[in-house]
Amino acid sequence: MASSLTKESPTPGTPGSPRSFFGHPRGLATLFMTEMWERFSYYGMRALLPLYLIAPSGLHLSVPAATAIGSVYVSLVYLLALPGGWFGDRVWGPRRTVAVAGGVIMLGHLTLALPTAGTFYAGLGLVAIGSGLLKANISTMVGHLYDGPDDPRRDGGFTVFYMGINLGAFAAPLVIGTIGEKVNWHLGFALAALGMALGLAQFLLGSRHLDARSSVVPTPLSVAEKSATLRRAAIWAGVAAVFYAFVGFSGHYTLNWVMVPLILLGLIVPVVVLARIKRDQDLNESEQRSMSAYIWFFVAAAVFWMIYDQGATTLSIFADGNAENTVLGWEFPVSWYQSVNPVLIMALAPVFAWFWLALNRRGKEPSTIVKFSSGLVLVGVSFFLFLAPLSIAGDGHKAAAMWIVAIYFIQTVGELTLSPVGLSVTTKMAPAKYASQMMGVWFLAVTAGDATTGLLSVAGVNLDRMGVVALEAVLAVAAGAAVWAYRGRVKSLMGNVN
Repeated sequence: MASSLTKESPTPGTPGSPRSFFGHPRGLATLFMTEMWERFSYYGMRALLPLYLIAPSGLHLSVPAATAIGSVYVSLVYLLALPGGWFGDRVWGPRRTVAVAGGVIMLGHLTLALPTAGTFYAGLGLVAIGSGLLKANISTMVGHLYDGPDDPRRDGGFTVFYMGINLGAFAAPLVIGTIGEKVNWHLGFALAALGMALGLAQFLLGSRHLDARSSVVPTPLSVAEKSATLRRAAIWAGVAAVFYAFVGFSGHYTLNWVMVPLILLGLIVPVVVLARIKRDQDLNESEQRSMSAYIWFFVAAAVFWMIYDQGATTLSIFADGNAENTVLGWEFPVSWYQSVNPVLIMALAPVFAWFWLALNRRGKEPSTIVKFSSGLVLVGVSFFLFLAPLSIAGDGHKAAAMWIVAIYFIQTVGELTLSPVGLSVTTKMAPAKYASQMMGVWFLAVTAGDATTGLLSVAGVNLDRMGVVALEAVLAVAAGAAVWAYRGRVKSLMGNVN
């Protein structure tokens, strides 16, 4: 990091100044390193999670149960980004919220490192809560480093910041995955805690370089609002405590008593949030049309993430028992597959950016609708490809590792086609009243997709069966075709948004 600091200009915070980081404000280094280590801990634990859940030396659960837990966990992380943003806006401010989040995440990983089943689920809950608090606020602080949306360094700053995400995601399975699989599961979870501890230390030591706005609570709760919020929270907590105490003491408690309510929340909350915005009488006619179009994109994105996120559950579990996880005769840990996507993102993202720009200069860049439908078709094609290794394993053989890598490659191309476009269209189509909330709404598409996977798994559906995989592939391709077929209708609702 020190080698990136330059000393040519006396103006702090400008390119080439003593306080610059790759030509950006010094605070970006703090947030870059914090996010890198947090993602290191998150993706390292996530790479181990499904393997630990099914391993005889782990919790030894069934494949549907492991898939359900992994899916509900991811769904909960993105669902909690909404209240996480609320805490940053109304209670603690972004800086304090991120500091608290880092501590909660670290505690969660330490709890996962304890060798008991009960503490394991508590640890998952703590990591999900902390991740939701952090995810919603750290990007906000990156924006605070720049002089508004027109600052020419702003987009580049976010690009550097997101490189931190992918660096952490790439390294985590290689380090945490190897230790967890080959040495001890709980030592791997402890390494995730160490990663978050490093990120938290970096954040606390470097927070003096952050913009002063990061410490401000934008719209603090009034005394009356605080009392009402605490009262409602206490009532709901009391109801939950009484209910689960009754279920537990009656001898009827199973894990599904927690899983099913969380799945239902993941499905109901996105619908309620979208309906509330759509029915808001303050929205003008143009904003109403935009929201109608946005719902198409939201549903399409939910289908995409439902399949895409199975790369960390269904596909990983399949590779654990049915793939020849070797390169030139050398066997590698199954968790290493989770490093394929981030390294491909880092390699292909600049290529896609150049490609879209080149097409734009020629007036041939595909519209948002075409890019979205292409992403859906590609994720569907990835699951059609999944049928090949499933067929090989069904004949009693093990599939080659390159089949698994090829599936991740197609999914990554689909992600680069759909995800950045989804983020962009969310900001463009957001009604003025909900401009700051719509990014949280976009994340709810991930919640809905993973909650759907969790629901199928809780119902006992084994998602690595050929019929189920083929059905999901057909669903994604059909959804992509539907978005493309109705592109004229959706475009008319979008108005001037391309």
